[in-house]
Amino acid sequence: MMDRLRILVLGSECNPNEVSIPFVTYSHAAALAALHDVTLVARAKVEDSLRNSNAPFHAIEAIRMPWLDRLYAWSFRRIFKSNYESQALTAFRYPFVLAFEWQAWRKLRRRVHAGEFDVVLRVVPITAVLPSPFAFFLRKGPIPFVIGPINGGLPWPAGFSQLEKQKEWVSGLRNLYRLLPFAKSTYRHAAAIVVASSQTYAEFAEYRDKLFFLPENGIDPSVCSRDSLDSDSSAQLELIFVGGLVPRKACDLALRASASLLRSGQARFSVVGDGPERNRLEQIAASLGIEKAVDFCGWLSHAEVLKRMQASDVLVFPSVREFGGGVVFEALAVGVVPVVVDFGGPGDTVYPDVGYKVQLTNEDDIVLQMEKILTNLASNRDLLCRLRQQGMAYARESLTWDAKARTTTRVLNWAVGRAPQPKLVPPKYLYMDAVR
Repeated sequence: MMDRLRILVLGSECNPNEVSIPFVTYSHAAALAALHDVTLVARAKVEDSLRNSNAPFHAIEAIRMPWLDRLYAWSFRRIFKSNYESQALTAFRYPFVLAFEWQAWRKLRRRVHAGEFDVVLRVVPITAVLPSPFAFFLRKGPIPFVIGPINGGLPWPAGFSQLEKQKEWVSGLRNLYRLLPFAKSTYRHAAAIVVASSQTYAEFAEYRDKLFFLPENGIDPSVCSRDSLDSDSSAQLELIFVGGLVPRKACDLALRASASLLRSGQARFSVVGDGPERNRLEQIAASLGIEKAVDFCGWLSHAEVLKRMQASDVLVFPSVREFGGGVVFEALAVGVVPVVVDFGGPGDTVYPDVGYKVQLTNEDDIVLQMEKILTNLASNRDLLCRLRQQGMAYARESLTWDAKARTTTRVLNWAVGRAPQPKLVPPKYLYMDAVR
């Protein structure tokens, strides 16, 4: 067994008490801390949450920028209307990211040069368009800089009304990030670049000699359980959608694909989540004649969401622009068969032995593809049970935070010269190679 690494983790937003990226990056850092001596660098506003989490961090270093924090908080509320989905918000964060890392460098550079750490790992921000000055600061050593997992860069497929409602003007300017200060040096000087999707893998292909794939999300091992995997062939097929009811999640396609089974009484559908699309989706359900078979649950606690999922058979998740897709991880962990669109994070996670992914073609064709799959599963409970078992085994072996930390360790050990270079490419690439 190799010695523990001394890792300086840049995780400005890591927070165990929030959801989405703050929780994802916290969980990744905490899992690494169980294996290594991790010093986590974060903003002062999350310091108390981190210290109260009881995660085994070697140390927590808080970076205090009170006036910048107040400016950002005010702008988020007043200008961006607390909309985390805003792409303009991502661009707005650029100077705040630079300020955080500059302050972190000023605070820790003497310790870096004194040999207190073996490697620097930046886990926040996840988006690839926000560069890191640390890569430039460490361009001549004394220790390597590793970034990731990073994500983003999914194109906006044409012909989808869902995306036309949500696309912002700033999306057309994305590639201008390459002109920003530190953008080129971040990836040129990084010892390793870890990406979280096949799309991002392709975007950074010029760095393939130091490029690795690792999913954005993970799951707690305790989630990987279900009371029973048996399925009564006479029972209704329990369908579920989990996510914000925003256009790009395309819950309307899930309802349309399920409509024939719902009308015939062969299935029931739970929609877990809320958002601006809810009224329209309720109207769609009524127009399809399925309103009595669809339960709009609204937002639920995470524990209640898992409880609902454990009582379900199939996750119908046709999001047409999804980066991570953490709900797919949780579905697999609790024995729910995912049916997703082969694009973004879900397309990288699901493969034929554990679920289904349909081609990103057009709205009507996606509905037809998913309807065919759901009809088959409703009539073939042995297939459903087999997919469940294989999905849970896959989740336990490959999708937990522990597994993510072990894979990250392989990359870090290579970056510091302790181990051979691991081969980590997106799973869909491995599957394609296997069937050629």
